[in-house]
Amino acid sequence: MIKLNGVEIKLDKYPDGTFLFKNIPSSIRGWHRSVIEWFFDSMEEFAAVVYIARYCWDHKVMPYLYMPYIPDARMDRVKKENEIFTLKYFAQTINSLHFDKVEVLDPHSDVSVALFNKIHVESPNRMIETAVKKIASDNLMMFYPDAGSMKRYSSAVHLPYAFGIKNRDWETGEIKGLDLSGEIDQLSGKDILIVDDICSKGGTFYHSALKLKELGATNIYLYVTHCENSIYDGELLKNNGLIEKIYTTDSILTNTESPKIELVEEFRKK
Repeated sequence: MIKLNGVEIKLDKYPDGTFLFKNIPSSIRGWHRSVIEWFFDSMEEFAAVVYIARYCWDHKVMPYLYMPYIPDARMDRVKKENEIFTLKYFAQTINSLHFDKVEVLDPHSDVSVALFNKIHVESPNRMIETAVKKIASDNLMMFYPDAGSMKRYSSAVHLPYAFGIKNRDWETGEIKGLDLSGEIDQLSGKDILIVDDICSKGGTFYHSALKLKELGATNIYLYVTHCENSIYDGELLKNNGLIEKIYTTDSILTNTESPKIELVEEFRKK
């Protein structure tokens, strides 16, 4: 979904599949700055963002980009010569549009922040705090799936925490197991909130919840800032009693049919 100055831009198409823009707001004329909001649904929208930004400049209006989720964020490094550093090239294209500011929410890594010009990072702390309030447990403990998420989020909520050390097959990406560190002696009988930035099928969180249950955790909840629709293809939403509730935003999630999913921030309806 793309909005310009709060108006959703319909991505109509010609028969050949190319874009046909018919509803660009006339209010852009005479403005000093226009706001482009991109709530990611597919990379097809990337071309539309480029066209709209160029349109703004042609009308002497400085564009500002609000892009909560950064596409290509997972490809923030290359390990082999035949891999393409897509995040780098994506950022270069965004930078070429000379936005007044590029605002993002909870980026996947510091590499993303370094690659974009005029970037402003929005913290997810208030959303994490909302999840904690909704759980409303006096017996809550935090869990971070790896050392990276522990460093990023442990200051958001001042509660005891443990964190995971993943045993991953780097060729396939498959998680083979999980070791725990931190205040693991406190896990038994605790309610747990797992916190991270992004979820696809949820394998990391599934293995984390299994391990936490082994160590005596009671109710387990999950907060992720960016949740892909592919979560429905994983184990987290199945009625297996592992995860009580998943708190997230609609930065990329459009399917909220599961009763286990609750939005703590809705961007698309604003």
